[in-house]
Amino acid sequence: MIKKFIDKLFGKAAGATSLGKRVEVQAAEHGIDPTLLDERAVRVVQTLTDAGFEAYIVGGAVRDLLLGWRPKDFDVATNATPEQVKSLFRRAFIIGRRFRIVHVVYGRGREHEVIEVSTFRALPTAEGAEQVSGNEKTSKAELAGKSHVVDAEGRVLRDNVWGPQIEDAARRDFTVNAMYYDPQRQLVVDYHGGLADAKKRVLRMIGDPETRYREDPVRIVRAVRFAAKLGFELEPKTRAPVKASAALLANVPASRLFDEMIKLLQTGHSLASLEQLRKQGLARGVFPILDAMLDSKGELYEGARGQFVRLAFEDTDRRVKEGRGVSPSFMLACMLWHEVLDRWTKIRESGEPTIPALQQAIDAVFDARIGDISGRGKLAADMREIWMMQPRFERRSGSSVFSLIEQPRYRAGFDFLRLRADVGEVDGALADWWEDFALGTDDEREALLEDAREKDKRRAPKAHAQPRKPAAAAAPRAEAEGEEGGELDGAAPAKKRRRRRKPGGARKAEGGATSTPQE
Repeated sequence: MIKKFIDKLFGKAAGATSLGKRVEVQAAEHGIDPTLLDERAVRVVQTLTDAGFEAYIVGGAVRDLLLGWRPKDFDVATNATPEQVKSLFRRAFIIGRRFRIVHVVYGRGREHEVIEVSTFRALPTAEGAEQVSGNEKTSKAELAGKSHVVDAEGRVLRDNVWGPQIEDAARRDFTVNAMYYDPQRQLVVDYHGGLADAKKRVLRMIGDPETRYREDPVRIVRAVRFAAKLGFELEPKTRAPVKASAALLANVPASRLFDEMIKLLQTGHSLASLEQLRKQGLARGVFPILDAMLDSKGELYEGARGQFVRLAFEDTDRRVKEGRGVSPSFMLACMLWHEVLDRWTKIRESGEPTIPALQQAIDAVFDARIGDISGRGKLAADMREIWMMQPRFERRSGSSVFSLIEQPRYRAGFDFLRLRADVGEVDGALADWWEDFALGTDDEREALLEDAREKDKRRAPKAHAQPRKPAAAAAPRAEAEGEEGGELDGAAPAKKRRRRRKPGGARKAEGGATSTPQE
C-alpha cells in the first residue's frame, strides 16, 4: 500500500514535471550587469571550477540580477558533494538534515558573509523514496541514515539524493528561481522558461502545483512572499490549489513556519504581503500571530489598533529598502501589543498590581501566539523588555529615570513609546519629555525633572500606561539623528545631544524587523 502511495505521488509528479530543455542565454540577451555580482560568490564558483567541478550562481540571485537588482545574498549550486565542497575552503561547514548544504564563510563578526553552496539534487522517484508515519521530531530514529523520505501526506522530510543539473532545475519550485548563472562565461542556463516568465513578471510553478505544494507546503507561503516582493502575478494554475492546500501547513514544524512568517514580513513589502495573504484566502488561520492583529476579514483593525501596526510595518519596509538594521523583536512586539494591552487591562481590573498584571498578560500571549518554537527565548526576552518599559516611562522621578535611559534596549522601548504616542494611545508630551531628557545636557535634564515634579504636584496620579482616545490624525514618529530606532541587538544608550522635533508631517517612525537572506 505504501508503494502504491509513493508511486501515485512521485510517479505522477515525475511524469508531469518535464525535465525541460537546456537553453544557454548569452550576455547580449540576458543583460546581467557584472558589477552587481558579489566577488566572494564569484570566488566560490571559480574555486569549484578550478577543482574540476561545475558551479553556478543559482536561484533568487539570478532572478534579481535579471531584474537589474543587486541581490542581498548569493547561493551557489555545484555537482560537488558537500564533503568535496568543504574540503576546498578554509572556513566551510556542512549544515542541515532535510537538505545538506555547505556554508562557506568569509570575514568575521558582524561583517562576515556566508555563501550557501548546495549540491545538484535528483528529481524524486518512486524507487528512491521511503515513507514514515510521523514528522521530523517524532520519526528521528526512522530518518537516521536515510537520504530521501516522505511523510504520510507526501511532504518531503529528507532530500539528499544527488543528480544532474537538469534534474536539480526540475525539482526547484518556480521557473524564475530555477536558472543558473556562470559568472566566468556570463552565461545563463535556463531549463523551464524562467527568463521569459521574469520578463512577463509571472510566478509559475515547475510541474504540477498541487503535487509540489504537497511535497513542501511552505511553497504556499513562498508563492505569497515572492508575489508581494517581486510584484509578480501568480500564474492561474499555480494559484488555483493554494487555498485548498493551506491545510497542509499544519504538518510543518512550528519553528519553520514561524521563520517563514518573519521572512514574509521583512522583505520590504510587509503590507503587500498581508494583502497577498488576504487575496489568496490565507490571512487568518495560518499564522497565530497574524490572527492577533487582523480582523475577521483578514485586514488590519480600524482606528488606533490597526494604525499602530501599519506605522510599524511602513517603517520596517522603509528601513529594509534603505539597507538599515532592524529587529524582529520590535516588529513582533508591535504585532502583539494590543492583545497584551487587552489582557493587561482585564487583569488589572481584577485587582492585580500593574507590573505583575503586565507580566501575566505577556506570558499568556506568548503561550497563545508563539508557543514552543526554536529561538523563542531570545525573542521573548527582547519583546518582554520593550513591553515592560512602557509603565516605567510613566514614572519621571528618582534614579529610575537615569537607569532606564542607560538600558541597552532603551532605544527600542522609546521608539515603541513614540509609536504609541503617534496613534494617540499615550500623551505625545510624554514621548517628547523622554526624547529631550535622553539627549539633554545635565542642566537640561535637571530642569526637565523639576518640571515633571511640579506637574505631578498639580494633578492627581493617573493609571500607568492606559490607552488614550486616538488622535484625529496621528503623525509619524521623529527620526533620531544617527540612531537606528527599534534595532535591539547592540543598541547603545542615547547620546547627550539636543534633537529638535520636526513638524508633525515630517516625523517618522523608528523600529522594525531584522532582514534575512533573500531567496
